Order: sequence, then C-alpha cells, then structure tokens
Amino acid sequence: MRARRSERSDAGRRDIARTALLGRLAGLLPTNRALRASLAGVLVLVLIGLVLAIVLQPAAIKVSSQFLAGTPEPDGKPVALDTSLYLPATTPAPAVLLAHGLGGTKAGLDAQARDLARHGYLVLTYTARGFGSSGGLIHLDSVNYEVKDASRLLDFLQNRSDVLHRDGKPVLGVAGSSYGGALALMLGATDHRVEAVAADITWNNLTNAVFPNNVAAGASAGTGGVFKKLWVGYLFSISMRPGATGTPAPTASGTDAAGCGRFAPDICAFYQRTGSSPNGVGPSSQASQSSALLSLSSPSTVLSGIKAPVLLTQGEQDSLFPLSEADANARQIVAAGAPLQMRWRSGGHDAGNADDNVSGWQRQFFDQRLRGMAANSDGNFFLAQRDAGISATNGRRVNTTLRANDGYPGAGHPAPVRGLPLTGVAQTISAPPGGSPAAVTSLPALSGVLNAAAGAGISTSALSALPGQVASFRTAPLTAPVLVTGSSTVELSVTSPDAKEATLFVSLHDVAADGTDTLPANLVAPVQITLAGGRQNVTLRLPWIVSQIPAGHRLSVQVSTTDFGYAMPGDPRSYRVSLDAANSVLTVPSLATTTIRTGTVLWWPVLAGIVLLLCAALLAWRLRSMRRSTRDAGLAGVPIAVTDLVKEYADSYRAVDGVSFRVERGQVLGLLGPNGAGKTTVLRVLMGLIMPTSGTVRVFGVEVTPGAPVLSRLGAFVEGPGLLPHLTGSENLRLYWAATGRPTEQAHLDTVLEIAGLGSSIDRRVKTYSHGMQQRLAIAQAMLGLPEVLVLDEPTNGLDPPQIAEMRVVLRRYAETGRTVIVSSHLLAEVEQTCSHVVVMHRGRVVAAGSVTEVAGVGAVQLAVDDPVAAANVLAEAGISAREVPARRALEDVFLDLTSEST
Repeated sequence: MRARRSERSDAGRRDIARTALLGRLAGLLPTNRALRASLAGVLVLVLIGLVLAIVLQPAAIKVSSQFLAGTPEPDGKPVALDTSLYLPATTPAPAVLLAHGLGGTKAGLDAQARDLARHGYLVLTYTARGFGSSGGLIHLDSVNYEVKDASRLLDFLQNRSDVLHRDGKPVLGVAGSSYGGALALMLGATDHRVEAVAADITWNNLTNAVFPNNVAAGASAGTGGVFKKLWVGYLFSISMRPGATGTPAPTASGTDAAGCGRFAPDICAFYQRTGSSPNGVGPSSQASQSSALLSLSSPSTVLSGIKAPVLLTQGEQDSLFPLSEADANARQIVAAGAPLQMRWRSGGHDAGNADDNVSGWQRQFFDQRLRGMAANSDGNFFLAQRDAGISATNGRRVNTTLRANDGYPGAGHPAPVRGLPLTGVAQTISAPPGGSPAAVTSLPALSGVLNAAAGAGISTSALSALPGQVASFRTAPLTAPVLVTGSSTVELSVTSPDAKEATLFVSLHDVAADGTDTLPANLVAPVQITLAGGRQNVTLRLPWIVSQIPAGHRLSVQVSTTDFGYAMPGDPRSYRVSLDAANSVLTVPSLATTTIRTGTVLWWPVLAGIVLLLCAALLAWRLRSMRRSTRDAGLAGVPIAVTDLVKEYADSYRAVDGVSFRVERGQVLGLLGPNGAGKTTVLRVLMGLIMPTSGTVRVFGVEVTPGAPVLSRLGAFVEGPGLLPHLTGSENLRLYWAATGRPTEQAHLDTVLEIAGLGSSIDRRVKTYSHGMQQRLAIAQAMLGLPEVLVLDEPTNGLDPPQIAEMRVVLRRYAETGRTVIVSSHLLAEVEQTCSHVVVMHRGRVVAAGSVTEVAGVGAVQLAVDDPVAAANVLAEAGISAREVPARRALEDVFLDLTSEST
C-alpha cells in the first residue's frame, strides 16, 4: 500500500511539474494576433515537414569500388584507376561521371555523388591518374592520357545494364570542377557519347591562364605573358603532398625527377624550367615548347568539336582562372553550335571553391538534359551573383543573383558599355629589383581572408598599393549607381628610359566619398608590353568583375609595378604612365539585369525552416532507428554480424573493402591475414573505436557505434595491453572493472586470476612484468565479467609454448559454455589447433570463410587396407612407389594459396 501511495505521489508531482512548465510556456506565447498567426504557420510547416519526412525517406544507395584500366604510359606500363560506383534505388538510370580537382581524389566527390544518386542518377567517381591509389603519372588533363582515361570509363558505363539507354545509346553526362572541369569539357568535345557537360571554375587555354597578358591592342606581348608563379607553385605542391602522390616521376634518363612527385617528365621539366627562370620565362624556344605542351591540356584545342549542351559556372573570386577563361570557353562553345548555360557565381579558387548553388545547378541541368525534365524559370539565362554588402537588418553579408535581360554577352548579346572620363597627371613609378617588396592582392586558397577583411570594412589598399609603385587615375563621383559586369578597358601611355618592355598590373578600384579604397574580389590584370623606342600607347583589359558601384563613389584605375603572386624582372626599372591624350575614358561594361533573388530573408521564415529541418531530421532518424530495430530482430541471437563493411581513410586508402561474415555462439573464430589485410581495422570497428565508411557491424542485433551499451557484452584485447605500469596486476584488474560501474562480485576475479596464471606476481607492479606476463594479464582483463563475446588481437604474442597450449585449452573451453571467441592472429598452426572457424582476409577483403575443415579442404584420397605391408609390397612389385600423405592440407598451405591467388 505504501508503495502504491508513493507511486501516486510521484505521479502527482510530475503532473504539477508539467502544469507549471506549460504555464511558463504559455507566458512566453505572444498575445498579438499576428504573431499567433505566424506561430500557427510555423506549426503547419512543421506538420508538412513531418509528412514529407515520412514520404520522402532517402532511398538506399549502394556503393562499390574497383580498379579499372586506364591508358598505358608511353613506355607501355599499365595504369589502374581507383573508382567508386554509386547505384540509385531504381535502375536503369542516367549515368554521370564525376572528376575531381588537382591534388584531390574520388573521396572528395562522395557527397556530390550521393546527392546525385539520391536523385536517381548512377554515378561513377574516380581518382585521376597519378593521384591517391590510382597508378600512372600526371599529364595535366592531356588529351592523350587523362581524357582517354575518361573515355575508357565511359566504355565501362556503356556496357552496364543498369545504365539507361535511349535509342540504343547510353545516357551519359560528365561534371567536374577546376582540373575536373577542364577534363569534362575536353571529354565532351572528343567523345560524343556525352550528352551533357557541367564544368565549374576551370580554364580555356592553360597557357593564357598560367602566363596571362591583358593587353587588348596597341602593343605586342613581350615574351608571352606574366608567369603566375605563386599559384603554379601552390598547385604543384598540393599535388605532391603525402597521400596524393606516390613514387617520383622518372625522367627521360630513367632517374627520379627531384621535387616532381608523380608528374610526367615533360610536365616536370616545364615546371622546373619555368620556376627557375628569374622572371618566369625563358628563351623563345622554351616558351614555344611550354605553349605546345600546355595546349594538350587546354579545352581551347578541342572545343570546336563539342556538340553536347554545356553548363559553365565560374567563380567571381578567382585569380587562378578568372571569368575571362569562362568567357573564352563560352565563345567557342557557341561558335561550335552547342547549347550553353552560363553562371557567374560567388566564390572560386580564392574563396576555397565553395558555393552551395553549384551542385544544385548541375543537378537541374542534368535533369533537363539527361532526363528530359522541364527547365526552371531561369534555366537558360545568364546569371551572375554580386556582393550587395552588409544587411542593415541582420548584419550579414548579402548576395544578389542577377539575370541578364538579353542573355550572355559572349553568346551574341554584346554588353552595353558606358564611357566614364578619367583624370590624372602623368606619374612616374618604380619597380624594385626582383620585385621586392611587392604588393599583395591575392594568395592561393587564402584570398578569402583579404575579401573578408574588405567586407568587414577593413581597407586592404595598403597591401595592394605600395608607395612609389602605383599610378592612379579617377573618374568624377558617379551620379547614379553603376553595375560593372565584365572587363573594363582603358587606354594608357607607358614610357621608360631604361627598359625595352614593361611588366605591370592594372586594376579597377571602388573609392568611397570618405576615401575608403576597395579592390573588388582582390583581382588585378597583369600585362607585359613591348616598348618600341621606349614608349607605347596601349589599350588594357582590366579584371573581370561583378560589382555594384554606388552613386557618389569614384572608379579608380591603378597601375602597379609589382604583385606578390607573379614573377617579375630581376633588374630595377622605372616607368612613366599617363592617360592617352586622345582618349582618356574608362569603358565599363554594364549589363541590363533583373534581380531574381537575394541572400537575405525575413527571420520568421528562417526560423520556420530551421524548425522544419530539425523536425524532419529527428523524424528521419527515428524512422531509420525503427527500421534498423526491425531488421535487426532476426540477428538478436547472433553474437557478431558484419555486413558490407568498408573503411576508407582521407587519403583514399581503403583498409577494409566490403567485408561480410557472421560468428555464432560457441564458435572460436580465427581472423587470419597478412600484415595490412585489415584484421585490426575490422576489430576496431567492432569495438566502436572507429566509425566505418559504410556497412554495419552488429552485436546481438544492435549496430555498433562509439559508446554503444551493447559493447558491455564484449571483452576485448586489441592493439596492446594498455596497462598502468605503476600499479600491480591485481590493482589493474580491479581498477579496470571498477570503471565499468558494475558490482565487484560480477567480475569473477578469482576465475580470471587463475586464467592469468601469474601466481604471486599478480601483486607486483606491471612495469616489472615481461612481455608474456603483460600479455596474460591483458587477456585476463578482457575476460573480466566473463563476457558473452571475447575479442583478442594476437593473444599469444610473447607466450612460451606451454602457455600457448594452456591458452588454447582456455579459449576452447570458454566457447563451449555458449560464449563466442574471435582471435586475430598470423600464427596459422595455432589457429588451426584452437579455432573451429576461420575468416581469411587479404588486402581488405574476405578471400575465404567457413569451418577450419571446410577451408582446409581435402587434399588427397585415403585408402584403407587390411594388410598395409602386403599392399605396399604389391605396389612395389608393380613399380609404384608408396608414401604416406595427409588426408587434409595444412591451413598454412591453404592460406598461402588464397593470398597468392588474391594477389
């Protein structure tokens, strides 16, 4: 009766607490009718989200990996490409080949591949030759190597029954960014099986990108352009980082090319030759040789043959491949008659490549071109994004997306231009020897820091304009805002008393009324001018930008003698720069545009969206948990079930690749394999020490995660004893058990001490133990509580033969009680005598599994006779020699056969 009264009392207290809580919440609710209506709207959105979460559960995606043959190297050496195939829930499906950026691997494409697969596409990702686990050398997207590799991968997709075929042809698309973007364009132009190409932040002509020269008219280029030394050096360095490359590239003489990783010999020679030249150029013959080499890696050489529709997206914050490269690609694509969609997006190489819109744009493009779905309202228009500054409402940066009213200028829609008069006197500027100190405008992969500083109102003009090195010319204050969309031009006169050519950097600045100077996107345009007779009038192209210049601001053209990102002459020089007397006008392209979206929204819809996403995610998690519980019900009695287990690390090394096996009650399973086979990785996933890339490990039907309660039913000894050396053996055991929080009597301490067999040494400090003694103590520690599953990694290391024999008996008897033992070992003879079952692994995969008898198999036929001596005599008289043979092969022989066959 007292217990029931207590229960009622507890329930009453809970009711009072709930009432109080609801009262507090009610006090927080708004009384305003409009706010209540807003909350009601939020609740409606939440309910809709819950329904959508139930209906639109993500479909299962199957991922498998394999090596496919690429194009052999010039010496005939074969090349294997590391690939992953993502299968959607329903096939046949359109297929998309994804290519990664320079220095990357297929691992970086996983999120995009899964997104496409969830939307019904079969996706093939791969690591390009010379990177990660793929073989071969890096030829920089050569039409003779990387592009041919991609065609071979299309061969693989074409022959699959799960790839959609239309009119007898496979439905194939290709996408990539940067290095992968150029590959996508060149593949689409040379392999007409491709029906859609999506290329992001990439180049048109690699020579122009590496040696840019923005002289438009009036002067010839000095030696072909200004070497982009900082970017080129950075790209070579990230391509040679550990995990991205393997052995050095052989030179023509057969020796290693120092400092070139796995770059092909001709690419290596180009980099070393160009990088070692004082100003990034060499003799004209070398310049010609470099241009011929880089043309093999340039879409410009093949785009005349493109027929497939193309989506080009290019970053506005990109000093590596600026918008001019996308414009050049667009003009060639339109000239070839291929449909074109163009997007100028925020971000780019200087901002870490990030832009959330790219994957969505590409998926919509493939939906339209590969699946025949209707395009969205802005699908065929030219879009650009511009930085609209800081929102006065929430203090956040605003991006505005603009649609050109007349289409893309490079597709036959010339941009309207405005002529803005410039003023400024002639100015003398100096170039220091070696270009040091130099102005800083962009830093590879770090220019986002400079952009963030500018966006926060911190002027970076002191870095980009050093005293004595800069000439500037300004417009009058603008009477109305001007949207600059593209490359402005200016005519200047350049003279020099001591130089035959000029290396200069021109830029367009936004100068506010208070004098604040902003360099849009931190971009400059390098120029190299031949000074005939010491003087030259030139028309210069300024950087390609998208920037709104407010009314009251001025535009400033600045000419600098240095820039940290480029190679510069070693000798000191001086130049006199002035406006062209006949034409002192800044010509600014300014498209007529319509704003179709902005990056800021009201806070109530934002809150509603957040709540909606949280609720949908919670419900999806709950549904997945319910489905998992249902699926696992049939495994509740199975101690260990490993299903399609994959563990891949950041450098694309796949330690475990699709491993599946089960361990039943009463079994002693031997997990066998040479070093590096993946045994310990499997055990670490089993213990919840690491998370798998995909697949599952279940213990009694419960999926293992770090800290999962089901792990309390396991005892383990993996990767060393992990004992405290300053404590005694018995103190180690007691302390370990105390950490579990379970009663001491459940530890079965006397039993495990007997197993340890350490005698009086159990009361000595562990630091005095031999390796074998520590090993025995660690095994005893794993057996504390007599767990239902015992996992031991190389348990007999350091034990002498009598101790090994004792351990053999202990493990067998332990399993006979209905418990399960997993032993990882390379001592095959011991496994054969100890284990009832084995799983043999090699290179991350299971090559054999079953009982010891099944795996060892029958090696010969035995004959039984009544009189062995007489039988031997009969054989001898017949000229047949007789000898004893075992009825079963040794497990060691089978193991060696299996691993050699797998190799």
